[in-house]
Amino acid sequence: MENNESRLSAIWNWLDQRIGLAPAVSLARKKEVPVHKHSIWYYMGGMTLFLYVVQIATGILLLIYYRPSADEAYESVQFLMTDVKFGWLVRSIHHWAANLMILMAFIHLFSVLFMKAYRPPRELTWFSGVILLALALAFGFTGYLLPWNELAYFATRVGTEILGVFPLVGDFALKIARGGTDVTGATLTRFYGVHVAILPAIGFAFLGLHLLLVQKLGMSVPPSIENSGSPKRAMKFVPNFFLRDAIGWLVAVALLATLAAFLPAHLGVKADPFAPAPAGIKPEWYFMFMFHQLKLLPAHILGIEGELVGIMAFALGGVFLFLIPFLDRNAAKGKPSPLFTWIGIAILVYIVVMTYLGFTADPMG
Repeated sequence: MENNESRLSAIWNWLDQRIGLAPAVSLARKKEVPVHKHSIWYYMGGMTLFLYVVQIATGILLLIYYRPSADEAYESVQFLMTDVKFGWLVRSIHHWAANLMILMAFIHLFSVLFMKAYRPPRELTWFSGVILLALALAFGFTGYLLPWNELAYFATRVGTEILGVFPLVGDFALKIARGGTDVTGATLTRFYGVHVAILPAIGFAFLGLHLLLVQKLGMSVPPSIENSGSPKRAMKFVPNFFLRDAIGWLVAVALLATLAAFLPAHLGVKADPFAPAPAGIKPEWYFMFMFHQLKLLPAHILGIEGELVGIMAFALGGVFLFLIPFLDRNAAKGKPSPLFTWIGIAILVYIVVMTYLGFTADPMG
């Protein structure tokens, strides 16, 4: 036993001399997490990060068998699901982890919004978080096409057509996104490169920045708690908070396994660019509120194409969300800001209602 401990100590000292482990360990031991009635929302960020790690691990396994071409993509996924041991399980976990990751990212964003955790000095933490949510949505959009099945093909065609409505630059943007005028094999390889190279590179950069800012600035306390005058409580990040985080990760693993076993990801029919689009084509749930809203808009609004008005409204909404730390002056001064709380509630209700209406609407209507 003593020999093993001395060997571990020697390895630790060797690594510490070269990469400096001691300061990191000391910082982890000193780090504390505020304890109050809203502390449960602190776990949403760690859960999102864990699901992202699951995405990376399962994505790497899928890359071993995937072939990014219109002639072989569908067959490679089909081979993975039917002939590779547990291949169907890996793909199903990848599918469900993507959905849960985006769900947790939305919950994390709104919890930060309602707790006013974007107020100074955490503006950059908010900015990086909003960008990470946008990247998660981009991951979902680009990855959706990769199996090259019928549903993904026509949903991508509809989704990319949105770029074409912009005046002057619409046609150019559409050709850049698709690699041509229509969704073809060039679109597939382009989406593949973005999904496995460009987005991960950008994502790692912003994720590193986000984690660094959280580590440096700590976790925010809601103004109502901070100004209450009651004694401030905290728990050690290691091991108290970390162990609670780990329990949540174990629950996530159990949920992923259950969903993958009972609701496995289906492959469907191979895409045929010459076939008519099947009735009722709909995007993934996290794009449904935008998709349904665009369907409800009239053809023209004040002489402007209705779809363009809707897209510009969503773009302005994204800019508004991004700039909230500068717009909410009361929160910046440590004062109550019920207006932005109600704005957050309105946005959340709107997303939920439009998503529900999008899934329950008559596809022929």
